Amino acid sequence: MRIAIVGCGFVADLYMDTLRRHGDLELVGAWDRDPVRLALFCRTWDVPSYTGFEELLEDARVETVLNLTHPASHYEVSRDCLEAGKHVYSEKPLAMDVGEAEDLVARAAARGLRLSGAPSRLLGRPAQTTWKLLRDGAIGRPHLVYAEMDDGLLHRMGVKRWRGRSGAPWPYEDELRVGNTLEHAGYALTWLAAFFGPAESVTAFGARCVAEKGLGVPLEEQAADMTVAGITFESGIVARLTCSIVARHDHQLRIFGEDGILSVDDMWTPEAAVRVRRRLTWRGRTTESPWNARQRLLGDDEARRLSKGRRKVDFCLGPTELARALREDRPSRLSAELALHVAEIALAITASLEGPARVPIRSRFAPIDPMPWAR
Repeated sequence: MRIAIVGCGFVADLYMDTLRRHGDLELVGAWDRDPVRLALFCRTWDVPSYTGFEELLEDARVETVLNLTHPASHYEVSRDCLEAGKHVYSEKPLAMDVGEAEDLVARAAARGLRLSGAPSRLLGRPAQTTWKLLRDGAIGRPHLVYAEMDDGLLHRMGVKRWRGRSGAPWPYEDELRVGNTLEHAGYALTWLAAFFGPAESVTAFGARCVAEKGLGVPLEEQAADMTVAGITFESGIVARLTCSIVARHDHQLRIFGEDGILSVDDMWTPEAAVRVRRRLTWRGRTTESPWNARQRLLGDDEARRLSKGRRKVDFCLGPTELARALREDRPSRLSAELALHVAEIALAITASLEGPARVPIRSRFAPIDPMPWAR
């Protein structure tokens, strides 16, 4: 699949870290509205540049556009790409407004185009292994999920010095305004949606715990730096999701079932340990076994190859899944409807800082297939 990149900042460097591992993807060129950032990116990665967005849209070689722009630009850029007849893979969230996200899904469907979106860790070995254990009844019927997306005291981490390979700065001011929930909740939400199906409602609370972060963004312009959400799924499962840039780093997932507990050490890490603790009955008494050794992670030769190396996430798993879905004429596992559903939940959680606590979720999506090597 021939692709072009729009947005050559910090995130684009993360995609380029692993792009050359993926033979399904051919990068034709890149564009950014900042000419300096564009030049640095293209020089670092030896990528052709476009002179303008219109030139990219008019390039008949480009089949799919990777929209790696700032979240506030996601809707406009994706809309223009769809109108130009290009498939789109968008960074999260799909849009900053549910109505705009719905519009993108409708535009893609009306034009027979594919719209897909990050995050793609659902396609990795820890997520697929966890899902297979659930399907195989490793902990019996699941009842409750605790998911953490805490990233530590962000304002004490020297974020002003963070740079991508091309020198692009990490956009810490934008991160504070957009909020860590919109940026990171999707890593957990995509797993939960695949495992348990659509959510029917969210009850959330958000707060600004750290009044002065010393990063140049007035408090009133900051999104919540901590949110906690109770998510009720149509299947009957209930999940508690916590996101923050205050609590110590914790990306753990725990699923509590009738016969045990299924745990993932870190939903972000490509080789994260997956563990099972079973509930045992002996002489009429119920006890829990000790945590056993990590479960063997599923994966064929390619999945193992792509997950090795640095701890960095392979951001190109998503575009590769889209390329193969197009080639095989099948639905993408990271469908437009899934991206909309995840965005709607994350936006509802974010809005709890100033809006209603309980929000019904109206979007739905078709069941997701596991990876072929995890069936």
